[in-house]
Amino acid sequence: MRAWWGLGLLVLSLSLSAQTLRVGMGTDKPPYVFENQARGLEYDIVVMAAERAGFQVQVQYAPMERLHLKLRRGEIDAIATTNKHSGVTAFYSEPYIQYQNAAVALSARQLEIKQISDLGRYSVSAFQRARFLLGPEFQKMAEHNRQYREEAYQIARNRLLYSGRVDVVVSELRILRYFNREVYTQVDVSQPLDIFPIFPPTDYQLGCVVEADCLRFNQGLAALRESGEYAAIERRYAMH
Repeated sequence: MRAWWGLGLLVLSLSLSAQTLRVGMGTDKPPYVFENQARGLEYDIVVMAAERAGFQVQVQYAPMERLHLKLRRGEIDAIATTNKHSGVTAFYSEPYIQYQNAAVALSARQLEIKQISDLGRYSVSAFQRARFLLGPEFQKMAEHNRQYREEAYQIARNRLLYSGRVDVVVSELRILRYFNREVYTQVDVSQPLDIFPIFPPTDYQLGCVVEADCLRFNQGLAALRESGEYAAIERRYAMH
């Protein structure tokens, strides 16, 4: 009995002394992040990997531009859904998730898009900081396309697409499909779509102010994969 009591005190002591890691996550983007619900495919991976590394995680939600500003100011310790192309000086973890982005248009528009540069002919809406995260060719297109815009809230692109207010949206397909459930009373989501797979998968990493935090996160991520919990998280959010 005394041994169990001592073990309990040890666990409590470790819990109380755990380092807090303030992690910035973007706005609502199910199934990856359900804002203010403490769940999602990406949310679970990041939080559980960090906890495996001994962190106590405090998540802050905000548009990506604001999160990158908060990271530069030291108001958060790390930011999720970013990578070394983000334009922000930080230390980066190993990739922990891949997004598959695509260009999407109403079939009625009959657009021809075979490569990223073709987007320069059309009005395009993408997610915040896509101009950095999707590589140099996309950045060049964005800088020269006066009809290019970025949205702070992912759901806005569904409304823009189905209302015909833009020619093309750039989105992760699972996010786009999920938000159809939220906007179907506002726009006609039954309209046929053309999906143009012009992007390679995008690796996302944790960007940290302190290098040691990223190294610890990497260890937690490796442990999460080895334990089978990573695969279990993927199965939990699989969309059929």
